[in-house]
Amino acid sequence: PSPPIGPPTGRDPAETDPPAEPHSLGSPAAHTTRPTAAASSRALLPGLEHRPDPMWTNSSAARAPPSFSDSQWWRGEGTALLQRGPIVAWPGAGASPTLAAGVAASTPVRSRSARAARAFAEGAHMATQTHSLSYAGCNFLRQRLVLSTLSGRPVKIRKIRARDDNPGLRDFEASFIRLLDKITNGSRIEINQTGTTLYYQPGLLYGGSVEHDCSVLRSIGYYLESLLCLAPFMKHPLRIVLRGVTNDQVDPSVDVLKATALPLLKQFGIDGESFELKIVRRGMPPGGGGEVFFSCPVRKFLKPIQLTDPGKIKRIRGMASMPSLTLGCRYSVRVSPQMANRIVDSARSILNKFIPDIYIYTDHMKGVNSGKSPGFGLSLVAETTNGTFLSAELASNPQGQGAAVLPEDLGRNCAKLLLEEIYRGGCVDSTNQSLALLLMTLGQQDVSKVLLGPLSPYTIEFLRHLKSFFQIMFKIETRPCGEELKGGDKVLMTCVGIGFSNLSKTLK
Repeated sequence: PSPPIGPPTGRDPAETDPPAEPHSLGSPAAHTTRPTAAASSRALLPGLEHRPDPMWTNSSAARAPPSFSDSQWWRGEGTALLQRGPIVAWPGAGASPTLAAGVAASTPVRSRSARAARAFAEGAHMATQTHSLSYAGCNFLRQRLVLSTLSGRPVKIRKIRARDDNPGLRDFEASFIRLLDKITNGSRIEINQTGTTLYYQPGLLYGGSVEHDCSVLRSIGYYLESLLCLAPFMKHPLRIVLRGVTNDQVDPSVDVLKATALPLLKQFGIDGESFELKIVRRGMPPGGGGEVFFSCPVRKFLKPIQLTDPGKIKRIRGMASMPSLTLGCRYSVRVSPQMANRIVDSARSILNKFIPDIYIYTDHMKGVNSGKSPGFGLSLVAETTNGTFLSAELASNPQGQGAAVLPEDLGRNCAKLLLEEIYRGGCVDSTNQSLALLLMTLGQQDVSKVLLGPLSPYTIEFLRHLKSFFQIMFKIETRPCGEELKGGDKVLMTCVGIGFSNLSKTLK
């Protein structure tokens, strides 16, 4: 007998399964499956499996057969899958309408006709992946998908928690992929049956009015950070309603992004009456129940920036006068209002030693606006004389998880985190370092400079991804602390923008 068929072209041999014993394709029970194969991509991404690409609706690709996972080819299940029906996703552009007939007509896997059909299927499926980037692991998934959308380069991510007891994409990652599908037109998303391999071919950023229910496993800030990168380059201005958790202990809260990211975007020329981020309802984990409205105008070009002097801290203010003041927002939902006052007093006991101009606004929500779970937290933002915003925040433990947090401890610890962020310094805080570097990369073909504090690990990996997707490198100069620079060592980042132009923007 002829030797068993090897893994498909371009697949990492370490990811393939061992050859199965010869068996009949008509007996699915003989196939070896992963323990968690029930958590298929159809459950994670409903509506994406059988959705033809709008860009190819008028072509033969709209009649193309459904695709299947590489591991199923390796086990010799390809012909049986096409006979049973759709499994994962539609194939890429270039697939022939005769592919189904050619493959389904082949009988044994080891026959000559089956090998020929399989080689044809591989060539058609891999045609769209010629210029795609390949990564392994689940880390930095958002970075890779956002940069893929902006650059137009497809990306394939393998071995997503492949060795985990529960392999594959998590619910919050699947929700993020659904969000990308909503704000783009013509994106192609393929996920294998176990959810450990993702292929993403980006479409055009469309925008418009969108509503999305975020996973309660991560806060709305997890999704909003990526929308801030993509929103200025839509075809139509983005108006989106996000529902879920507004404040947690993992991701930046909506309060911090509103106070720090929006002023940063204005530095690049993204501004206008329609530029708004509004908290309609708050929601704490694990129940969520919050709601946020975000709208952003579109821009054809971005301005270069020169942010090299952060200035000195002048005030810490409340949200009541946010356009011209720095804010400290203390929020509490479904708890006693006295907890809010205890948080304020403990935070001021530390900050008043350095600056007297402090105001912490009290945002106590009741009823339907308070979400589904109790909780409280504190977010502080310090403003400098040159318009730099530095932030810090803390939130209480979710209901039923961990030990109870005293309001006094939370207020003092959050104030210390703000002092730490001020010591790190720079013209952009740690939360928005990657956003600033991305907008500098996409700016006009002119020199942009920004002074940052020590680079976070997330920012360091983001610089590597910028080189992979846009072939751009930054000049990095260290600025040790001295007479002119107070606090810790700084880093001066310099680059020449690629001249990114929003070709999708509607001309008026």
